[in-house]
Amino acid sequence: MTGPAKQPAAAVRIEPVTEADVEAVAALAREIWYAHYPAIISTAQIEYMLGQRYSLEVLRAELGQRDLWWDKLIVGGALAGFASYFLGSDAGDMKLDKLYVHPDHQRRGYGGMMIARAGETAAARGRRRLVLAVNKGNRDAITAYLKQGFRIAEATVKDIGGGFVMDDYIMVKPVTSDQ
Repeated sequence: MTGPAKQPAAAVRIEPVTEADVEAVAALAREIWYAHYPAIISTAQIEYMLGQRYSLEVLRAELGQRDLWWDKLIVGGALAGFASYFLGSDAGDMKLDKLYVHPDHQRRGYGGMMIARAGETAAARGRRRLVLAVNKGNRDAITAYLKQGFRIAEATVKDIGGGFVMDDYIMVKPVTSDQ
């Protein structure tokens, strides 16, 4: 007698975010941030940063920018994560600005898939490395980035207004053309 049939892996896709996705991305950002960040930063800072980065107006404006990419992670037909990256001020850098996967879908390689896609975009544009900032208290993300080949390059504290700062590590990863 054979065991139960294995369930097929959910269909996974990474696609560009479109105007039709803006409200869903903003809602997912809020859900993920409130699931993750209260142990790291205050609720007031969460609200401030969500307003700065994920208002519908900001998302729509970013979708219209050249040299800035938004990707969505679709798992089993549902939005499960997103990433955003842009050409950095250093001609060799691609800044991985946002990378979030819903907690129900973490530790399945999806973040690595989105990092690889950003790396492919970077390599296609002659960029040598991916650069990101991660909160020093965000141990899970730091561990995940280290596993993906990033290294800590420096520590920084940046005033973001509203009486808040971002106390981050800057992490970097080389980009290769065969990414």
